[in-house]
Amino acid sequence: MQTFAALLFAHVLADFLLQNNWLVANKRKPQVLLLHGLIVLVTLQLAIGSVTAWQVLVLAAIHVGIDAIKTFGFRGTTLWPFLGDQGAHVVTLGITATLFPALWQDGIWANMTWLPSVMVIFAGLILATRAGAFAIGLLMAPWANADLPPGLENGGTLIGVLERGLIFVLLLVGQPTGVGFLIAAKSVLRYDTTSGDQRAAEYVIIGTLASFGWALVCGYGTLVLLAELPPLGISFATP
Repeated sequence: MQTFAALLFAHVLADFLLQNNWLVANKRKPQVLLLHGLIVLVTLQLAIGSVTAWQVLVLAAIHVGIDAIKTFGFRGTTLWPFLGDQGAHVVTLGITATLFPALWQDGIWANMTWLPSVMVIFAGLILATRAGAFAIGLLMAPWANADLPPGLENGGTLIGVLERGLIFVLLLVGQPTGVGFLIAAKSVLRYDTTSGDQRAAEYVIIGTLASFGWALVCGYGTLVLLAELPPLGISFATP
């Protein structure tokens, strides 16, 4: 599980923090796709704490292959290719960790027994916030040009990131009831916008439910992984 935690952390960093808009927009260029693969390789090596593990090189090559299938095999911006791509990556991480569980123990960070738990927490937070922004954006893309009330530029995206981050934290500290208060608060704040416009109301409801659902999955998934790792000495909720 320590190996999987490190691999997951590296993947999340490479795909959602170190992959900027330029890389995404130009990934059809072979040199850009290979550059992303190099970033993946370096983050994997740093997370595992080893530059000599051949398994990490193979994993980075598989990552590039999965990205190539998504990039050249699917056109347009829809949610399902994104979910399929990320699901395939997670499966390869799990298979690698299962076949080569000693990757973590052979690395230079092996004595830091607390580090995998920290990696899982940060990976879960990034997935809930940053990855969630991509996922919800793709889900809502078909209605992006709908005639909705104007708002702040990127205001909705920032609200989504904040609400998913809050939900993630609430779950980790064992306060899931706080999610209900968050829903109530958002409903009150959005009332004037949605009360007189059916399209706006449906848009907000779909986006809110999807955003909250994504955060709940990430939060509880993180708790499940934490339960299998050495304790940090901090009390988290039981999944």
